[in-house]
Amino acid sequence: MNLFEYATCKQNFDPEAPLAVRMRPQNLDEFIGQEEILGPGKLLRRAIETDAFSSLILYGPPGSGKTSLAQVISRLSQAEFVKLNSVTSGVKEIREIIQSAKDQRTYYQKKKTILFVDEIHHLNKSQQDVLLPAVEDGIIVLIGATTENPYFEVNAALISRSRVFRLRQLTPAEIKIALQRALQDEERGLGLYQVEISAEALDHLAHTANGDIRNALSALEMAVLTTIPQQGVRKITLDVAEDAMQRRAVQYDHRGDQHYDVISAFIKSVRGSDPDAALYWLALMLYSGENPRFIVRRLLILAAEDIGLADPQALLIAQATATAVEWIGMPEARIPLAQATIYLSLAPKSNSAYLAIEKALHAVETKPTGPVPLHLRDTHYPGARTLGHGQGYRYPHDYPGHYVKQQYLPDSFSDQCFYQPSKQGWEAQWQSKKNNKN
Repeated sequence: MNLFEYATCKQNFDPEAPLAVRMRPQNLDEFIGQEEILGPGKLLRRAIETDAFSSLILYGPPGSGKTSLAQVISRLSQAEFVKLNSVTSGVKEIREIIQSAKDQRTYYQKKKTILFVDEIHHLNKSQQDVLLPAVEDGIIVLIGATTENPYFEVNAALISRSRVFRLRQLTPAEIKIALQRALQDEERGLGLYQVEISAEALDHLAHTANGDIRNALSALEMAVLTTIPQQGVRKITLDVAEDAMQRRAVQYDHRGDQHYDVISAFIKSVRGSDPDAALYWLALMLYSGENPRFIVRRLLILAAEDIGLADPQALLIAQATATAVEWIGMPEARIPLAQATIYLSLAPKSNSAYLAIEKALHAVETKPTGPVPLHLRDTHYPGARTLGHGQGYRYPHDYPGHYVKQQYLPDSFSDQCFYQPSKQGWEAQWQSKKNNKN
């Protein structure tokens, strides 16, 4: 099939195609996940339904639905739909597509041509430069799909003329919907086979697919087709699912006690400064398909609660890890997660910030809140100084060391001391400073 024979993709499916291809959604209602951008009333859905969208770039991890969404658009749009292979196609092919799009508008009154470029980040600068004028003039409506950050990998001029939509990694629950749909569909799926699949096998396929719906469907198809029927029934057990996915199942309940017990062991290992134990529990969670966002959220809390001011870099490391998890996804996200786990495990520990805010909150809850001392009150509105606001305030920068002792708490709290520095890491230096100021 050449570029122009791809046509509009109006045929339903190729019966000889893999299950993951046959089960691609035929319309938006069949699309699984991505409600954030495709839910009822969302901008992209409205644009697709009214055939009124401009160039767009779909950015997301493998198996999140980028190509499937492009094919749904091809079925719903009245435009000519052409697919370009970003790896094997050159400038010559792109120019031919642009010329064909011009001919469609001139001779056949076609309003537009949609050009779908899978893995658009593979287009070199020359190819992107050839596309740019056609996209800018509306001769081509570009749909680009990429697993890489388009803001780094795609021509800035193309980005500025396109809307970027980010597709998130699918959840195990969403992948399970796709698997169940494939098992029930008698036309495109495996519904004509008599299949019995255990709950454990279904969970294993859904959780070990790492958010890749294509990976899960391919494993399911392999499991069903290679299982010998027993009295006409193909029984898919956990062992069969493990073999099809080529991953061993481990004991891990994503919704029950195991989920909370393992994350508890992980956090306590980091708090206890045991990087080996922490890495083991991290590996168990990642191998079992735990959501890395759940893990990194707990690391963020731990960095402030259990390390805190003993090493202020710990929270920055945790925050950087959270950003890395969002940007790169699994499986690569395992590396910054491991780095953060080791760093936080070996960092000096202090819970002084946690204790300080708890003590301050308790004081606010149990004691009458006093008024702000006059010398600390705002002086920027007319009449403030007439009321005595700001009188007696000493500006710290006017004093040696940029410090001067004065009252900052309300009178009723003037004897309170909420923060007690530990003797760990950086905080040991601050302990002497605080004592000197007291």
